[in-house]
Amino acid sequence: MHNYIVNASIQILPVVTDKHPYEWVDEAIAAIQRSGIKHEIGPFTTVLEGTYAEVMQVIEEVNEHLYSLGCSEWISSIQVQVRSEGDITGEEKIKKFM
Repeated sequence: MHNYIVNASIQILPVVTDKHPYEWVDEAIAAIQRSGIKHEIGPFTTVLEGTYAEVMQVIEEVNEHLYSLGCSEWISSIQVQVRSEGDITGEEKIKKFM
């Protein structure tokens, strides 16, 4: 895959009863924050921005982190927007509303 900037969202939906799902979501967000990737936390998803490889690495880290902590089950809902000939950024997509 190319090295242009891609725009992605990740939503973690814990399917658990051991503790409140928000606690697992907080763990997922902490993994994203530790990654250093550009991100924006929202009430339903967190938007990631980086190269395709960087974004996929963070998604893997989030899932590995939840697994390592013993989260019994979750759904990772992912959307990735890729442009073949250049960067695609969140700012580009929403700048007319700013």
